[in-house]
Amino acid sequence: MSPVTDAPNATASLSEITNDEIFAGHLGGKLSVELSAPLDTQRDLSIAYTPGVAQVSRAIAEDVTLAKRYTWTDRLVVVVSDGTAVLGLGDIGPRASLPVMEGKAALFKKFAGLDSIPIVLDTKDVDAIVETLIRLRPSFGAVNLEDISAPRCFEIEKRVIEALDCPVMHDDQHGTAIVVLAALNGAAKVQGRGLENLKVVVSGAGAAGVACTNILLAAGVRDVTVLDSRGIVSRDRGDLNEVKAELATRTNPRGITGGAAEALAGADVFLGLSAGLIAEELIASMAPESIVFAMSNPDPEIHPDVARKYASIVATGRSDFPNQINNVLAFPGVFKGALDAGARRITEGMKIAAADAILSVVLDELGPEKIVPSPLDPRVAPAVAEAVAAAARAEGVA
Repeated sequence: MSPVTDAPNATASLSEITNDEIFAGHLGGKLSVELSAPLDTQRDLSIAYTPGVAQVSRAIAEDVTLAKRYTWTDRLVVVVSDGTAVLGLGDIGPRASLPVMEGKAALFKKFAGLDSIPIVLDTKDVDAIVETLIRLRPSFGAVNLEDISAPRCFEIEKRVIEALDCPVMHDDQHGTAIVVLAALNGAAKVQGRGLENLKVVVSGAGAAGVACTNILLAAGVRDVTVLDSRGIVSRDRGDLNEVKAELATRTNPRGITGGAAEALAGADVFLGLSAGLIAEELIASMAPESIVFAMSNPDPEIHPDVARKYASIVATGRSDFPNQINNVLAFPGVFKGALDAGARRITEGMKIAAADAILSVVLDELGPEKIVPSPLDPRVAPAVAEAVAAAARAEGVA
């Protein structure tokens, strides 16, 4: 029996949930602030606020490191977005993105016990976003960048990491990459295969596609071919932006040209990270015992039931099919581990350690329909946090 609750509606599809239920679940927002100390008497008030608070403020003024001990900043994650690339909704603006950011903050609390607040910024200007976070740095301990469109997200993350002395991660990139690596390792173990011999096709060259490609290459995959809306990302294309052009130097080792049909012929793994649909005949053209991760939400690149006609292992990003590849397996534990270790940044080694930890939870339970743990498995976040903290210390960033 899995430690996850086996309630009948645990994997309810959206079609089974009414609009009234959805809006009621968001009424007034999904977050609130709770007290960590009593505030019931005059004595409590004198300790928490004036005059007692002045002593703590004076102490911090003399030694700013005391803020970590006597305020919540050391354990506070800010979830930051400009609302330009939200879920499958696209550029819906900061206010419309706020329910998603509140949800992310709620997941931090539920799965890692971390306090988190959403901050949505009414600007798309890279300089303004970076400068805002620099100005706000005394108020938080870590930054989770969320739903910022590519290629701006790459520059924003890079500059925020360089500017701040705390963990920063764009979850759309690296949270996705971590869970994809965990799932692919799980699928490969089920099949008794090694990553180094897999031919992998990544559909999507945005934030998630680039990060997934990077982590797969770092983990030992040697043959990755990336697709964007115009076909295979290759060195001979003159229409690539700077990020894709650099990616082309490290991928497509066989020099394939063309589009999805040419990329998928004989491929072992399809990793879908775009809204583009993939025809059934292209999945049928893949190698025997193929692996399909159709992760676009809410509509996968190919329906899992169709993919299973040809692929041995199928995963999606949805909760109503087996093998849900969900970022919640990664980001709560990653940030908790980084904060536990006092890490100044989140490294590639910490991400790979997180992927290994996710898989370790279900090593004895692996099968074609269980290549990763359930997102609700309470063992995951502690395992990830411990592994990430250890990696941070080993790499000298703690």
